[in-house]
Amino acid sequence: MKKILFAMLFLVTLSIKAQEYFPANTGVKTTETNTVAFINAKIFVTPTQIIENGTLLIKDEKVINVGVSVSIPKNAEIIDLKGKSIYPSFIDLYTSFGIEAPKRVRNTSAAPQYDAGREGYYWNDHIRPETNPIAVFEFNKKQAEALLKEGFGVVNTHLQDGIIRGNGLLIALNPNVTDSYRILDTKSAQYLSFKKSAQSNQIYPNSLMGAMALIRQAYYDAEWYSKGLAKNKDLSLEALNNNKNLVQIFEAEGKQNNLRADKVGDEFGIQYVIVGGGDEYENIEEIKATNATYIIPVNFRKAYDVSEPYMADEIALGDLRKWNQEPANLQILQKNKVPFSLTTNQLKVISDFNKNLQKAFDYGFDKTTALEALTTVPAKILGKSNEIGSLKKGSYANFLITSGELFDKETTLYENWVQGSKNTVNSMAVKEISGDYELSLNAKNYDLSITGKSDKSKVAVKDGETKLKSKLIYKDNWLNLMINSQTDSTKFNRLIARVYSNSDNLSGTAIDEKGVESTWNAIKKTTSKEKEKEKKEAVEKIIIIPVTYPNIAFGFTEKPKQETILFKNSTVWTGENEGVLKNTDVLITAGKISKIGINLTAKDAKIIDGTGKHLTAGIVDEHSHIATVAVNEAGQNSTAEVSLEDVIDSDDIQIYRSLAGGVSTVQILHGSANPIGGQAALVKLKWGETANNLLYKNNDKFIKFALGENVKQSNWGNTETVRFPQTRMGVEEVYTDYFQRAKEYDAIKKSGKPFRKDSEMEILGQILNKERFITCHSYVQSEINMLMKVADKFNFTVNTFTHILEGYKVADKMKAHGAGASTFSDWWAYKYEVNDAIPYNAAIMHNVGITVAINSDDAEMNRRLNQEAAKTIKYGRLSEEEAWKLVTINPAKLLHIDARVGSIKVGKDADVVLWSDNPLSIYAKAEKTLVEGVIYFDIERDLQLREQIKNERNSLINMMLIEKNNGNDVQPPTKKTPVHFHCDTVLD
Repeated sequence: MKKILFAMLFLVTLSIKAQEYFPANTGVKTTETNTVAFINAKIFVTPTQIIENGTLLIKDEKVINVGVSVSIPKNAEIIDLKGKSIYPSFIDLYTSFGIEAPKRVRNTSAAPQYDAGREGYYWNDHIRPETNPIAVFEFNKKQAEALLKEGFGVVNTHLQDGIIRGNGLLIALNPNVTDSYRILDTKSAQYLSFKKSAQSNQIYPNSLMGAMALIRQAYYDAEWYSKGLAKNKDLSLEALNNNKNLVQIFEAEGKQNNLRADKVGDEFGIQYVIVGGGDEYENIEEIKATNATYIIPVNFRKAYDVSEPYMADEIALGDLRKWNQEPANLQILQKNKVPFSLTTNQLKVISDFNKNLQKAFDYGFDKTTALEALTTVPAKILGKSNEIGSLKKGSYANFLITSGELFDKETTLYENWVQGSKNTVNSMAVKEISGDYELSLNAKNYDLSITGKSDKSKVAVKDGETKLKSKLIYKDNWLNLMINSQTDSTKFNRLIARVYSNSDNLSGTAIDEKGVESTWNAIKKTTSKEKEKEKKEAVEKIIIIPVTYPNIAFGFTEKPKQETILFKNSTVWTGENEGVLKNTDVLITAGKISKIGINLTAKDAKIIDGTGKHLTAGIVDEHSHIATVAVNEAGQNSTAEVSLEDVIDSDDIQIYRSLAGGVSTVQILHGSANPIGGQAALVKLKWGETANNLLYKNNDKFIKFALGENVKQSNWGNTETVRFPQTRMGVEEVYTDYFQRAKEYDAIKKSGKPFRKDSEMEILGQILNKERFITCHSYVQSEINMLMKVADKFNFTVNTFTHILEGYKVADKMKAHGAGASTFSDWWAYKYEVNDAIPYNAAIMHNVGITVAINSDDAEMNRRLNQEAAKTIKYGRLSEEEAWKLVTINPAKLLHIDARVGSIKVGKDADVVLWSDNPLSIYAKAEKTLVEGVIYFDIERDLQLREQIKNERNSLINMMLIEKNNGNDVQPPTKKTPVHFHCDTVLD
């Protein structure tokens, strides 16, 4: 309560600029002029507006004039900055400065929390737009000092907690005033992320796709609430509506999440400012197409410690590359004209900011662009270009005083003024002594090199090629240098000198171990052209590993393109009435199968000899969980609102491995954690393309349902389960209830009456209207019958029963209903409800007349579906052609894409595979896999890439060894174990 009262009082004082009307009870009250003129300086009013020998005039906290001919008031303090420069102070838009992260609330119950823990707010605890961090803000002097030393004068801060997080505060890093002065804006922006709040254990959402669906629903609800149609008061929705005109800053933190955030924003007409992850260079074209402004971290990873061979083996090639490539990110963003600002976010140590920035400069990043990214760009993002980010008349007096060019390694930052208040970083009275010298001591010459600034200066002394042990202390213009003898540890010289500002040379008294005094001097060497050349060559020697698509092992250096290809003399498995054709040619043009015949010719076609080989349609996997970052949204018993299309992982190596097994299309399905799961994603395995380019276009849409043990939580371990349903009877009631609600929702929607848009009901309504189709995880015949009866009741058809291991018991009923089947070839007895499974299941259903497919549900099985299909020849005596159709045209029919893929027919997409042998043979290898006429897998290229990958790893490991040997920090290697998704995989 005290914090709330403080916040209310504070908000009142914010409207009062100063406290000059307060009584002075501690002494005489006088009026201060606080006018300061900085003269003879090189002034960067903006990064591109530069004044030579100019004057900056400030009064109190503002700039009152800047230019060459500035009238200086008589009572002004004058500071001569001849030979020095003035720059605007930096702005960081993404921090948690002064705001302590909430401690994670522990769930003391064994049962998951499904409902919200607050009353009067939104139904989901992770939506918290009402959060105003002003009540918990405390100015952190230590953190402010660290930021001031790096050149920052203003930060935007917020409580980094939740999915919709509330507003931010704009803070001037002025340690010499009260909060009523330093807080420039109490509602500077609204923040969002994909991360749940630490202040609640509410289980929904437990996936990225759930977070995206939740944001969408919150927007729908806020719009509905704004029309006054709600019967209840919702403080969260009120805040969301009140904040909608603020800058919307979305913490995405990665190239794929950047695109996901932008996708949500585009759906609602919101252009987010996106906090990136530093890997934008990997798909820069798509990043540019978002038209977003980015906030980019400079937290380049350290090299890995690969001093032991086994250490290097733990690190994926993609991670080795990132160490080498990340510093190029800023230059690539700049080159592609993507607007961005910079942030210290994710840096463990603030002082690494400038060090990493210097590395980015070595990689080609432009210094003017860097200054813009730290000043004018963030000011523009916040709509405060007249107040911060420049030194224009009327702006806050936030500026840096430097010895020279701001980003030069040898430049010293002297002072960082914030709101007209001076903060000393390095005293201008202390002369900088860094440089190379010729040291004369006791009639002998040495090479002396001093690096660093002021009291942080470091020293190296060489006698020819021999480095001597030495230690330097430099403070308040006094130098104390200890040099030890190389041959006798008892011998040393202590050099003492007073450093004067009028000379670049050093001289003073030397005292040896016996106390004998002598004189010494050090003449500063001028930087030679040779040394400048060496410095330039060192930068030019940086080897940047080329980005591939995707930027991991087996990626393409250039995205492959469609070709005109003529397969000659192969055995063609058409999958059509023509059957298997011997010694036949197939011509592919513009991504389509254009001709099938004998002795075909085509001008400029790539000829592929198929003699002794087999050409088939690409395998279609009806039930897969590859190429995704999430499978189950388990937070509710129905999650129809979530979509696998939101969480496609186009960098998943399983895409490449599937292509190597002849697979060209997969349906990525939600898992089986709940009776009504999420929307499916139907994708073509275009290795190297982005997620959006993998998706089928203009196709029917599907959704995953589930029956059995998983949905009633009978195999969820020892955790107490309280979510409905807990029985198979309850599963039926879930379906009946939700479809009845969807029916009523659809009726209201069609009536034209006002209604609250419900993402979940929208999708279920599509099922009722036969616009979306069900793939249902199923095992036991009783439940299969139950769902068909529910479907009959609501006048729709279950499209596909997947797994369906008791399908042979109800095949006649399935045929009458019109359902298809997608099953395993020979899985059984891996849990109780599949005890009655038999390997003849597929053949029995096929013989009844059901459209039957063999699916994988597993990344490993996905790569050998050809062999899974072959098992039906043994178990059921299907013909080879019938067996092959189980993984090509039949799943294509179940997915309603058989007019496009699944067989070799003129006019269809050129999704084809060239096999070394009969595709049903265990000896058959997919030699080439094409998707829409593009060769995405080639076994010959694969062999070449393996050798290239080996050489590249060796090269990167050698670079890292050099990095460690040069004394730079390294990090221990970490092995990333990818999640192997199945139907029952649940993450949180």
